[in-house]
Parts: sequence; C-alpha cells; structure tokens
Amino acid sequence: MLKFISFGSGSSGNCYCLYTDTDTLIIDAGVGIRTLKKWFRDYGLSMASVHNILITHDHADHVKCVGSISYELNIPLYTTKNVHHGIYKNYCVQRKVSQDLVRIIEKGDTFQAGEFKVTAFGVPHDSADNVGYFIENGGVSFCIVTDAGEITDEIKCYISRANYLVIEANHDEEMLSKGPYPVHLKRRIMSATGHLSNADCGKAIAENMSESLRYVWLCHLSEENNHPELARKTVETVLRGYGIVAGVDFQLEVLKRKTPSGAFLLN
Repeated sequence: MLKFISFGSGSSGNCYCLYTDTDTLIIDAGVGIRTLKKWFRDYGLSMASVHNILITHDHADHVKCVGSISYELNIPLYTTKNVHHGIYKNYCVQRKVSQDLVRIIEKGDTFQAGEFKVTAFGVPHDSADNVGYFIENGGVSFCIVTDAGEITDEIKCYISRANYLVIEANHDEEMLSKGPYPVHLKRRIMSATGHLSNADCGKAIAENMSESLRYVWLCHLSEENNHPELARKTVETVLRGYGIVAGVDFQLEVLKRKTPSGAFLLN
C-alpha cells in the first residue's frame, strides 16, 4: 500500500514522502529536522523507515536539513554530481553529507532506491542542476516536477506516463507583474530557467496527461505572487478549455505551503 505526504511545499521549505508498510523515500529535505521528526510522529511514522533520499536541486528550500537526515539515519542521498556539489557549497546546509553516503546519478538513469524504481530527468532551473523524478512502485507511477522554468519534451514524456503527478504552479502572471518584486527578479521567475506559472502548469497537464492520470497536486506556490484558490481556479479554467474537468477526469489539489498535506493513498 503506497502513500504520499507533502511536509511543505513552497519557498519556506519543500519535503515530500512516499512510503509503503516497509519502506519510506524522502524527496527533498527543505524543512527543519525537528519539525520533520514531529510530523513523522504525528502521522505514526518512524524515521527509521526512511532508507533513501532524493534531491531535485541545491537551493536551500529543498536541502536545508538533508545532511542532518542523512547523518542521523545513515542513509544515502541520490542526485546529480552538480547538485551534490551545490549542496556541499550551500552555507544553509550546516551538516554536510558524508562522502560514503553520496550517490551520484545521471539524468536518464533508472535505479532502485529500496522498494522504489526511480528515473531522473532534467528540469530547467537556475540552480547548479535540477532534476524531476519518475517513481514506480507496485504498478503505480508517480512523477514530480518542481522549480521548472519551462516544460521540455522530456518532461512531457514523463507527465504522460504518470498516474500521480506533483507539478509546480508557482505564480499568477498578473500578480507577479504588478507586484513589488524588482524587475530583475520578475524576469528571473518568468524566464525559461525560472518557475512555472499557474496557466503554464494547467497547459502542461492538459496537453500531456493520459487517461491513466488519477491525481494532480499543485506544488511550490509563491506566497507573494499566488494564492491556493487562484492557482486551482486558473488550472481548472485552462483544463476546461481542453475539455478536461478536474474532479471528474482526475482529482486536483493544492499542497499546503508550510504544513503537511495528506496522507494520500496511491492505488
């Protein structure tokens, strides 16, 4: 029985968890270690069940506690060589990952992380490197795409294969353009190595989903340039333009920024 929990999704910290009765996989580790331990206890989960960590990229809101988790649980960290290097240089990561727990992967690689079959793929973003993950377990496929400046053909391929999809809906274009951010930051966010807007998120889902898609979670919403209901409504409006109805063709939910969402049963 596979389940999914988001322990935070936004610029304050990102951390996701896939687990079965006998294995737990963490994707990104951008929340505090004490907070994560508390939430595990609240869900009746054991940190000792975590056997592997995947990291998408090296920005602090995705890696803040990765060294602490890896050290305390003595578990390996999988990501690309450039992301590992970025984590090592990141001053926000106070405890560094031990070299014997570093696992270097390449984009396009498929590897086994405990009970989970994982394929890494490239995601354009202005970090040292960035990857999404396509994860399979027990005939179920789960895909995560976050901090994406644009949707590439490779990303489209993995969206089309997903039963369950976590995808960025970072900002509303009008809120961003009229908001207080300086021009250079607005340009960075809207660039091909920035973040995905609500409308582009909806388009990515509509143009690439298959009939096997069951659930979509919108992730990494900006606090300053988005609202959960606005993200949902914008995506739903885009989908309707393609004849797709959220809640009928698949379930749609917005992940909370600073508190857990779930647990969701994936079957």
